[in-house]
Amino acid sequence: MSIAIIDYGSGNLRSAEKAVERCLQDRGVHRSVVVTSCPEVVARADHIILPGVGAFQSCIDGLRALDGMVECLEQVVVKEMRPFLGICVGMQLLASEGHEHGVHKGLDWIGGTIKPLVIREDENLKVPHMGWNQIKITGQHKSHPVLAGIEDGDHVYFVHSYQFEAHDPDHVLARTDYGSSLSAIIGRDNIIGTQFHPEKSQRVGLQLMGNFLNWRP
Repeated sequence: MSIAIIDYGSGNLRSAEKAVERCLQDRGVHRSVVVTSCPEVVARADHIILPGVGAFQSCIDGLRALDGMVECLEQVVVKEMRPFLGICVGMQLLASEGHEHGVHKGLDWIGGTIKPLVIREDENLKVPHMGWNQIKITGQHKSHPVLAGIEDGDHVYFVHSYQFEAHDPDHVLARTDYGSSLSAIIGRDNIIGTQFHPEKSQRVGLQLMGNFLNWRP
């Protein structure tokens, strides 16, 4: 049983790796955790994590520059439906396209568009959205296995200037308010993504990551 964290030059890799190791240690579970840029290693993983820091275009270009990686992910995530977690820009890459410094195609696993945060002047809020903010789980998603033990009003840590606007509202599992209602967690089937950084979100983040590592959709 292995967990692959994809290294494509755009992730907060050590923090993600340490958070996964902490989750496994807390649960007394022994599984291998590997940070890798090798599709063959990802193809053997049971759970896959895609971190992301930076601009949409540089991240998607970096992922596509790994020979065979996108094809591997299409096979193991989309076709074989192994559990997948995207973090921050890693979550945004799941969208159909990103509108950051032009229009760039994403993986299109969850229909949506990545658009700039728009804050009204009277809100007196800054972009990027940086720091702790509350989340609210939407509708029937309160029973989602990856959200077990997470409550409305729990605080998580955000750093972003762009937001995921999902085509299907049912793909938004949780929201946060920052000048307007923003997608905080998106997902469908075996795929889930967080706009916030669970690896920096202390108890709530570790709870979510631990739930993900136990997830068998």
